[in-house]
Amino acid sequence: MNAEAVNPATPGPVPPAATGAVAPAPRRKARPRIDLRRLGRAALLGATTRSRGLPDAIGHVVEAHRAHHPDADLDPLRRAYVLAESSHRGQMRKSGEPYITHPLAVTLILAELGAETTTLTASLLHDTVEDTDVTLDQVGEEFGAEVRYLVDGVTKLEKVDYGAAAEPETFRKMLLATGNDVRVMSIKLADRLHNMRTLGVMRREKQERIAKVTRDVLIPLAERLGVQALKSELEDLVFAVMHPEEYAHTRELVQENAARTDDPLTAVADEVRGVLREADIQAEILIRPRHFVSVHRVSRKRGTLRGADFGRLLVLVQEDADCYAVLGELHTCMTPVVSEFKDFIAVPKFNLYQSLHTAVARAQDGQVVEVLIRTHQMHKVAEAGVVALGNPYAQPSEEQSAGDGERADPTRPGWLSRLLDWQRGAPDPDTFWSTLREDLAQDREITVFRPDGGTLGLPEGATCVDAAYAQYGEDAHAAMGARVNGRLATMSTVLRDGDTVQLLMGQDPASEPSREWLEHAHTPAARIAIQRRLAASPQPAPEAAEPARGPDAPRPAADAPPVRPASADVLVDPPGATVRLAGCCTPVPPDEITGFAVRGGVVTVHRAQCAVVARMKSTGRAEVGVRWGESTGCRVTLLAESFGRPHLLADLTEAMALEGAEIVSATVDPPDRQRVRHSYTVVLPDAARLPALMRAMRDVAGVYDVSRAQPQPTGA
Repeated sequence: MNAEAVNPATPGPVPPAATGAVAPAPRRKARPRIDLRRLGRAALLGATTRSRGLPDAIGHVVEAHRAHHPDADLDPLRRAYVLAESSHRGQMRKSGEPYITHPLAVTLILAELGAETTTLTASLLHDTVEDTDVTLDQVGEEFGAEVRYLVDGVTKLEKVDYGAAAEPETFRKMLLATGNDVRVMSIKLADRLHNMRTLGVMRREKQERIAKVTRDVLIPLAERLGVQALKSELEDLVFAVMHPEEYAHTRELVQENAARTDDPLTAVADEVRGVLREADIQAEILIRPRHFVSVHRVSRKRGTLRGADFGRLLVLVQEDADCYAVLGELHTCMTPVVSEFKDFIAVPKFNLYQSLHTAVARAQDGQVVEVLIRTHQMHKVAEAGVVALGNPYAQPSEEQSAGDGERADPTRPGWLSRLLDWQRGAPDPDTFWSTLREDLAQDREITVFRPDGGTLGLPEGATCVDAAYAQYGEDAHAAMGARVNGRLATMSTVLRDGDTVQLLMGQDPASEPSREWLEHAHTPAARIAIQRRLAASPQPAPEAAEPARGPDAPRPAADAPPVRPASADVLVDPPGATVRLAGCCTPVPPDEITGFAVRGGVVTVHRAQCAVVARMKSTGRAEVGVRWGESTGCRVTLLAESFGRPHLLADLTEAMALEGAEIVSATVDPPDRQRVRHSYTVVLPDAARLPALMRAMRDVAGVYDVSRAQPQPTGA
C-alpha cells in the first residue's frame, strides 16, 4: 500500500501559515482556518456537523469544499466515500488506524486548497485500483471518464521510483499522464504530504529515503506548479527528518519568539492598518509566520534573528489597482527599503505567482519588516497554484480568458507546458531525465524583457542561448548573437534579472547551432533542442568550426593577387610630393583632411578628426596643406564584425561586389567566442558610393557592425 505510517515526523506544530490554509474568495465572509496538520488523522473520524446524506467521516471535507464551491454537487463525494470505505475495509495502516483515514486526509488537504469536486472524488478513490479489487472500468462506469482518468494517472504515479535509479522511461510516461491534467499531480502531492506527516513508525533509513526523494523531486514539482502551501509544509517535514538537530534548534527559536510580548510585527501591522484606514483603502492585514525552513535560512543569512525576521505582513485587497495604492501609502508614510521591492503582478512568476514584495524599516529600532501585497484571488493562487485553477475541461472564466494565453490554460501552466515540449523533443529518455533533474535543482528565476515589451522567465544563470530557445524554439538554431541592454553580446552572455534582450537572428532555415552552445545552455528546452539538431547531423561542417574560412571565401592579404593600389586624387602644396593616405583613418572624399611630411618627402594624409593629428600637432609637427582633387574614386579600409556561420564570407564579398567595390586585400581574425572580425581594403570608383556599400555589408545575415578603420593611438 502507498500510505503506511502514522506518527508525525515533526515533534511540534508548524506555524499555521505553512499548513496550506487559503484565504476565502473575495467578498465572501471569512471562515475559521482549519489546521490541516491537526486534522490529518483521527479528527476526520470524530463528530462533525452532519451534511444530509453524507457520512460524518467526511464532514470536514464537505465544510472545506463548500467554502470554495458553495453550489457544488456533493453526491459524487458521498458515493466515492462509500466505495472507498467499503473497498478498504479491513485494511489497516501500520499505526493500526483504518486505511480509509489516508484518502480522507488527502482529500481534506485538497478541499482546503479549493480543489473542485471531480478532483476530490478521484482523491477519495486514488488508492482503490492499486490496493483493492476495484477496477478502472468500475470507476469509469460509476463516476465518469474524468474521474477514471485521474485515478488511472495517480495509480501510475504510485508505481514510479523517483530515486536516483529511477527508470527514465517510466518517469517520462508518468509525466505524460500528469502533463495532460495537472490534477493528477495535485493528488500525488497531497498524498505525499499526508505520508510525510506520518513517517514516524518507519525505520530511520526508510524515513530518510522517502524524505530525500521528496526533497529532490516532489518539492521542486510543487514549487513549479505553484502549490506553495504544500511545498512549504513538505520542506518543513523533510527538514525535520534530514536535519533533526537543526530543526530542533529552529523550533526552539520559533517558540522563544512566540513567547515574546513585544512583537514588532504586531506593532507594524497596527500601524499599517491605521495608514490604510486614513487612505480609505479596504484591506485585510495578516501576520504570516515563516515556516521552519524559511526561519532557518534567514538565521544562516543574518546570524542573530530579531522579532521581525520570524514572519511577514500580508496585505489582502480586492483589486489589482488597490495593491499599488497600498504600496504608495506604505512608501509615503514609512521608510521603504528600495532594494527589497519586487513587482510580481506586472511580471508574474512562471508558476502563476503574483504579488508585490516590499519592506519597510521601523523608526524605533531599524528592524526591517517584509510586506506582501496581493488580491484575495492572487493569494488563493499563491497558496494553491494549479489546484486553484479548477476543472481544466470547464469553460474558462473571464478572468482566465483575459490573462496570458499560457497561464489561462489550467492544464498547462508555464513550466508544465515547457515540460511536455522537453519530453517530446528529448532524443532519448536518459537525456530527458537528466535535464529534468537539473531543472528541478534550480530554485531561482529571473525575468528578462524582449524589445516588444514581452517577458521571458528563465532560471538564474541562464544565457542568451537559453533566451533564444525560450523565445524562438527550434528557430533559435539561426541565432547569431544578441544585444543585452542595447550592447552587443555573445550567445554565452549570462543574463541578469531585468535585462532587455534582443536576439539577432539569421535567415537561413538550415542553420545549425554551435556545439559550444551546449556548454552555455542551462534550460532543458535549449539543451534538448541543440542535442536533437546536432544528433541529426553528427558530423560538424568544417565551415561551422571555422566560420571565417569558406571554400568560396577570399584569401587573406598574403595570398591575394596584386591589385592596382588606386586612391582618390589629393592635391598638395607644394605640388609634386608623393601622397599617401593614412591607414589609421582611411580618409575618402569628402572628408576634411590635413597632411604631415614624413621621411622620404612623403606627405601622409589624415582625416582632420584623426587622433594622430592631435598628437602630431602637440609635438610641433607642421601641417601640410592638402585638398581633394577632381577624381571621385577612393581607396578605403572597412572593418566588419559578425557572428560566425557557414558561407558568411561568400555572402559578404558578393554583396560588396554588387556595390562595385574592388577588394584589394582582406584579413580575417581567428573567431573569438563565435565573433569574427574582418578587415577589407577596397577601391571604389566613386567615394559617394561608400555609404551604400557599408549598408549592403550590414544587411548580410550575421554581420552586426561595419565601420571605417578607426584612428589608432600610435604611428602616423
